[in-house]
Amino acid sequence: MTMTEHGRLTSINVSPTKGTEKFRVPEAIIDANGIRGDAHAGDWHRQVSLLAQESIERFGAEAGQAFVEGEFAENLTVHGIDLTGVSVGDRIAVGRAVLEVTQIGKRCHGKGCTVFQRVGRCVMPQEGVFCRVLTPGAIRVGDAVILERRADTGEARSA
Repeated sequence: MTMTEHGRLTSINVSPTKGTEKFRVPEAIIDANGIRGDAHAGDWHRQVSLLAQESIERFGAEAGQAFVEGEFAENLTVHGIDLTGVSVGDRIAVGRAVLEVTQIGKRCHGKGCTVFQRVGRCVMPQEGVFCRVLTPGAIRVGDAVILERRADTGEARSA
């Protein structure tokens, strides 16, 4: 039996070039390679990245600075779901798309990261979630986000 959590999509963030600031869009298409128009889309295990709004707010409070959605280069910002407890193999439904968690955290770009330049650290290495696309579909800000915790049930597949 899977456990589920429900939340909302608060921001969709894309950039056509890696290493540049992402900009917000109200809706997007997730195809088999990731978010159309985003430089990180492709045939690999980190097609779509997610970060919880709660992580952004907590990090900002700890750093004594305000941060906004997309500033950590995440594709999708969600609210109401505890992404800090996800595991590889968990599934996340966003709008009509379904994603599978393939990686938790990533190496920070250090001096190449604008957040790191401001405060000397970043939240993505610990709390960023990376996924591959299982089911393509349209998404828009305000869509429901449903997390199915499958890894703990033995239902998860290896990435």
